[in-house]
Amino acid sequence: MGLLNIIRRMALREKLSIREIRRRTGLSRNTIAKYLNAGTIEPKFTTPDRPSKLDPFAEKLASWLKTEGGKSRKQRRSAKQLHADLVALGYTGSYNRVAAFAREWRIDRQREQQTTGRGTFVPLTFRPGEAFQFDWSEDHAILGGERTKLQVAHIKLSHSRAFLVRAYLLQTHEMLFDAHWHGFRVLGGVPGRGIYDNMKTAVDRVGRGKERRVNARFLAMANHYVFEPEFCNPASGWEKGQVEKNVQDARPRLWQPMPSFPDLAALNGWLEQRCLELWHEIPHGTLPGTVADVWAQEQAALMPLPPAFDGFVEQSKRVSPTCLISFERNRYSVPASFANRPVSLRVYPDRLVVAAEGQILCEHRRLIQRSHQLPPRTIYDWRHYLAVLQRKPGALRNGAPFTELPPAFRQLQDLMLRRPGGDREMVDILALVLQHDEQAVLCAVELALDAGVPTKAHVLNLLHRLVDGKTTGGPPIDTPQALALRREPRADVERYDGLRARVAGGRHAS
Repeated sequence: MGLLNIIRRMALREKLSIREIRRRTGLSRNTIAKYLNAGTIEPKFTTPDRPSKLDPFAEKLASWLKTEGGKSRKQRRSAKQLHADLVALGYTGSYNRVAAFAREWRIDRQREQQTTGRGTFVPLTFRPGEAFQFDWSEDHAILGGERTKLQVAHIKLSHSRAFLVRAYLLQTHEMLFDAHWHGFRVLGGVPGRGIYDNMKTAVDRVGRGKERRVNARFLAMANHYVFEPEFCNPASGWEKGQVEKNVQDARPRLWQPMPSFPDLAALNGWLEQRCLELWHEIPHGTLPGTVADVWAQEQAALMPLPPAFDGFVEQSKRVSPTCLISFERNRYSVPASFANRPVSLRVYPDRLVVAAEGQILCEHRRLIQRSHQLPPRTIYDWRHYLAVLQRKPGALRNGAPFTELPPAFRQLQDLMLRRPGGDREMVDILALVLQHDEQAVLCAVELALDAGVPTKAHVLNLLHRLVDGKTTGGPPIDTPQALALRREPRADVERYDGLRARVAGGRHAS
């Protein structure tokens, strides 16, 4: 480098001839002329290609290094082991050449990941009310004193960047539909387009390019809320980068430290309130003001919110002889008149509805048990077994559904089963809830117990008084002196003779 600088300075500044430069530097005329004619400012040296003993095995070694890169650190083969494996294949070179090849390969892979491997992206912009983005994440919270894994739904407006976070125990269709309803409710309307990844609850099959076979139930929800679903390319989360970033930002904002609430409903109430507060704290970034300021301007571009989509998932079930249906390892009771018959089970996020013949038969609170180590549970409604109980009153003593009777019914049952025929009378009293309001029957039973007359006749008398609006258990009445009895009646059986005919030979009135 220094000699080249001397040659250029002598020729260009001092205007010396090539002969004089040759005399002063000792270089040949051809070398001096070559550097001056090329106009180079730094010398370049060419390294001749020399064949290596590793060349025939280079492709094999590169494939091994790629495979080893996908393994855990403890399971990877060392460079010495790779060299030994190559020797077994016929390699006669040194270990140092293999180690140098491995170092160069790892450097190239690292450079690729830091440059072209990271991809190139185009910034996106959205008009007010144009689109929203949806995604799921997995986080944890303490519910009822127990650490619980949650499936968290994120929905975010693409223009104003207003968002809602809502937690569920499962990531199923009914949870997805419920998340959309609450999202649109909080965001104040429905945008024209929804951007999703290829989640199984929305896409049944991923075709070539943008071709998708959308789930029929998901499409019904999109048609109800009148928005167009759009799905990203596989493994292309950057196409909905706003909600992907929302998933990352939500963890320090909402889940650290881990929130603790008595149940899921309380957690979701806090999440909704916290999201609304964050709208006023987070600057929009590209537009002036906070997220809340831009969201207030976007409201006019959103479609008004229609009624909630009836987002249930329907399954066909057959009722067992014990009047039970099974769902998610648990069993739920059904009215006895539908035993051994098919019914339709409508699954909601928080409840189960049983329907048949165009009518709703019953409804249960949904029980979700995440741990398979817990035993299955059976949820009874004792009212469903009254029809069977009227034919088999003896089942009242040990029937599993009747262990959950209200305390007044249980107390009355303990008293009535001590005497003969008491089980039949108790069944008749329980059957009153089929024709009368259950609270009225329960009130009549409590009044009978307070009066110390736990009988069927007394309960019926009290129930009819309650139903007819008559006063039961009112205050005592003080009789006025004017109504006092002055002459006590005398018992006289001869007065019955007056009932006989007064004509001679008449017969008794009877």
